[in-house]
Amino acid sequence: MDPRRTAWVVAGFATALFAALVVCAYGFVSLLADVEVVADPAVGVLVVPVAVGASALAVLLTLGLRLARPERMAGTVALTALGSWLTLVIVAIIGHLVGSTGSVAASAAFGILFGLGWFGVVVPLAAAVAAVLAVLVARGRDDGMRRPRWPWERDEDE
Repeated sequence: MDPRRTAWVVAGFATALFAALVVCAYGFVSLLADVEVVADPAVGVLVVPVAVGASALAVLLTLGLRLARPERMAGTVALTALGSWLTLVIVAIIGHLVGSTGSVAASAAFGILFGLGWFGVVVPLAAAVAAVLAVLVARGRDDGMRRPRWPWERDEDE
């Protein structure tokens, strides 16, 4: 299989893992710390889901482009984590600016504080976990690893 095609398939599954980890972590942090994801009710309910979706898109694009050459693990993991966090913060700033009547400084403060809070730290951590696993899978695929087979799919010679 073409390494570029394999890279996008692995990136897609890693992005789904990233989204699941973020949703799970947001739920646990909100439940255990007894805090709302967005403390400012003037912001609205769509800012954070859109920001997380944009972060997932950043993870997909970063991994899709970088996994064609998976031997560069540290760079891929760092770029994925940083890109997802920056995307989260930028979209949160834009969402706050559009959703509220506040100033640009208030929106920038909201986005940066959100990115440095518990919910903001979860995003690069989840992106790093998904990127590490994606790089390991992509490396295995490049080295000839085959998919696991069910017992009835195995040849008798194996």
